[in-house]
Amino acid sequence: MAIGRGQLFRSFREGLLKNAPPTEGQGPTGKENSRLSEKMTGFSPGTQRYELCDVVNSCCIVCTESSIPINVLIMSIWCFIRMPPEILLKILSYLDALSLFSIGFTNKRFYEMAHNNGMWHKMYSAEYGHSKKWRPKRLDEVLDKLSAVVVQERPEGYWRRLYFRTMAGFNETKWRKELRDINPFTGLPSQTERILRSQRVTWEITVSDKWGLEGTFEQSRAYFSDSSVTVCWSSGRWPSFHQLSTLQLDGVKRQALSSPNINKPGWRSLMAKFDRDTISKSGQVIGRDQLVTLVLFSPSIVIGVWRGRWSIAFVMASFHYHRLVERSLLGTSMCPYSMPENKPPFDDMDPDSGLHGYTLRIILHNTVTQIMAGHFSQLYCIKSNETSTQEVSLSEPHWAAVRYRSLLSQHTPLSGRISLPWKCEALEGTVENCCMMSLTLMDEYQNPFWCVSTPVCMALNSKEPSNDYEGQHFLIKYQDAEGKVRMDLVWLEEQRQYFLINLVVFIATAKVNKHFGRAY
Repeated sequence: MAIGRGQLFRSFREGLLKNAPPTEGQGPTGKENSRLSEKMTGFSPGTQRYELCDVVNSCCIVCTESSIPINVLIMSIWCFIRMPPEILLKILSYLDALSLFSIGFTNKRFYEMAHNNGMWHKMYSAEYGHSKKWRPKRLDEVLDKLSAVVVQERPEGYWRRLYFRTMAGFNETKWRKELRDINPFTGLPSQTERILRSQRVTWEITVSDKWGLEGTFEQSRAYFSDSSVTVCWSSGRWPSFHQLSTLQLDGVKRQALSSPNINKPGWRSLMAKFDRDTISKSGQVIGRDQLVTLVLFSPSIVIGVWRGRWSIAFVMASFHYHRLVERSLLGTSMCPYSMPENKPPFDDMDPDSGLHGYTLRIILHNTVTQIMAGHFSQLYCIKSNETSTQEVSLSEPHWAAVRYRSLLSQHTPLSGRISLPWKCEALEGTVENCCMMSLTLMDEYQNPFWCVSTPVCMALNSKEPSNDYEGQHFLIKYQDAEGKVRMDLVWLEEQRQYFLINLVVFIATAKVNKHFGRAY
């Protein structure tokens, strides 16, 4: 925040250096400075004066290395503070958006001026205002007066918020058109990665412990695939896992302003927020190696903690491409992006609409390579009841099962072992039998119906294996409020390879009824 203040006071320092009277020795002592300050300002140094103290503290970093006498410095700051508001607003109107944003944190008076609607309205009109056609002079005068009335009627900080919101969604029409380009193989926008990179979108995590200490961590790495992006946070000093109070995930769009400051202002879009109750219920261990233990924090977030200490080593999240651009850009710092309501398709000719024609795209991958990619079409639903099957363990009584069971010659092979590599500054490792799963289920109209991107683990199947396969049998499971996935794998020693032999996707009947407007 000191960049804007430094730019503002640098010109004052240069003028003071030119006009500063010659001095001998090291200048006045501390007591002389106190008497001089009391004589010129009318109050002793112990008296609280909010504006003067803050401005002195703000510019002391800029002026400590210079040879400006303390009396000239205090007099100049005092004269600057005593300027009429009109002159100060005129000076601040020459600042750019970054400097004006930063100087608002100097003191209370600058905060009020930095939120002036008039300045931000002019800046907004200059940056994002449409080009005006030629109008008669008198008409322009009337429009200017009406514009001034509109500016005054807006609440404080309105145009400032509108400026940064427009900054975040600038060219929104353009990237919305680009999102219409759908990949027929995945059913998702094919330009998602390019749009996220061109819009300079990153993701940040803000955590606070039980003592109220808060820290924000920027992403360290991001790995893009054809249906999801895996983001890692590994740098910085994290609190202990058991001391977490809140965890917030934001999509951030940085604005490319001409400033040497790295932390440029940007638009923040809230994507997820977890409170203490949610954190206390999490803690399912899905894998470990010699250094870290992987704890499943939410359906899309996994936290790596150092073994034996439970201090956080890294955080890893997997985001599905479905509505990812909108969730990362169009939310606010307080409220996430709300998904549009689905309109059920009008189809009175097919009484079984919603029970057939599904297409499933499922990928197992990690931060390095793709392990498996399966594409299954023309799938159908089979209504099942919780009382008649032992595989359903969720609270919903009725489920629709999208099944795929291939022949021996059609098994889907896996290209390698299931593992999840991780990296944390100078250390790195690999957790076996863990990976990321990205699932896209499309309905008969080829629209995304259920999209999931989550960490999963593979476990040895404790049930009696089938006689058709000789080898170790493994199981991958996932479930949430809308559905569940079951994948049966077999390890064939001769081929030294895993094969997918059975795949069942359960969808809650309530979700099917809501999507298609039915009552199954």
